[in-house]
Amino acid sequence: MRETPPADIPSAPRIKPAWLLVGLVLVALNLRPALSSLAPLLGQVSVELGLSGASAGLLTTLPVLCLGLFAPLAPGLARRFGAERVVLMVLATLGLGILLRTVAGPLGLFAGSLVSGASIGVIGVLLPGIVKRDFPRHAGTLTGVYTMALCMGAALAAGASVPLAHASGESWRFGLGFWVVPVVVAALAWWPHTRHHGHAHRGRFQVRGLLRDPLAWQVTLYMGSQSSLAYIVFGWLPSILVGRGLSPEQAGLVTSVSILVQMLSSLTAPWLATRGRDQRAAVVIVMSLTLAGLFGCLYAPLGGLWGWAVLLGLGQGAMFAVALSLIVLRASDAHVASALSGMAQGVGYTLASLGPLLVGVIHDWTGGWSAIGWLFAAIGVLAISFGLGAGRALHVQVRSEAVDG
Repeated sequence: MRETPPADIPSAPRIKPAWLLVGLVLVALNLRPALSSLAPLLGQVSVELGLSGASAGLLTTLPVLCLGLFAPLAPGLARRFGAERVVLMVLATLGLGILLRTVAGPLGLFAGSLVSGASIGVIGVLLPGIVKRDFPRHAGTLTGVYTMALCMGAALAAGASVPLAHASGESWRFGLGFWVVPVVVAALAWWPHTRHHGHAHRGRFQVRGLLRDPLAWQVTLYMGSQSSLAYIVFGWLPSILVGRGLSPEQAGLVTSVSILVQMLSSLTAPWLATRGRDQRAAVVIVMSLTLAGLFGCLYAPLGGLWGWAVLLGLGQGAMFAVALSLIVLRASDAHVASALSGMAQGVGYTLASLGPLLVGVIHDWTGGWSAIGWLFAAIGVLAISFGLGAGRALHVQVRSEAVDG
């Protein structure tokens, strides 16, 4: 029996699947460069604009915070305008945010980060629903492809931003602003999809009681805690490695390779996580790999850095994929899954934004990076605790109901 599409992603006439898949991949490629392109250039930006460690921490935190704060707007916008049209409109705001970061000094940098994070938050909620609606029999596989595109975009931006800045005469503004180019390409590829879809319908389903369900909160808090470690890596790993003696180019390359490795484990982790009776063992294993990689990058001799970076990438790619899998596995139907996804991303990413901010504050207090390990350990323990609850073979005790209007 064919699964009913999530109500927050209105049904639409079918278009060529291959062209839709190309559009989805190109859009997904743009959902991380605005976050990962800044980290390799953060030292140069901070010196030129006079940013303190706390201010730099806020700069890395702001986009992540906006992921959570603006994600809840996506379903309502999709119902009113249609998911495809909203994606196109928000791609335009994402491009605007990327350009805004390159002008008007600190004000433009912070404002552009806010606009970019808000845009990514909205699109990030809509794309998985479009995949589930238009590719219902291959949703799992294409979610893996979508995750790979996210990782690839993050890796490209982490590795190429410093060389781009050097090629333009040491201009960090060019290194950040270049990433508007793939946004324009994605918008051009996505635009035909908006012409083949009718007006959004108003029918929807309501899911009651999710905020009162303990299992829903465990899923949400696991998503938030593992995301906090991920965005610390996006925002701060290059600076940490520069502090240990690497050049900005080397630090960006190590971070880029680590993120690229996530593509491998993000595809295999969901399959492995569903082989056992539940996902508790998978939660412990992937978090252990992640913490080992983080501690290796922070404390181990630099001679083995590439190995630790690869280990970190394997752990983090699997960690994110397991978090996405838990949303689907703990939901009883597509509508509950959509609501749980909104809760996990909205609340989870808001909480996750505290991680990058705390890194900046701790660095300001201590003048170094060694104390960051305590933060890694604390977040890791919390993630395992929440993940052991979320990994049980249960469903959230809520139901979806059709709502007129």
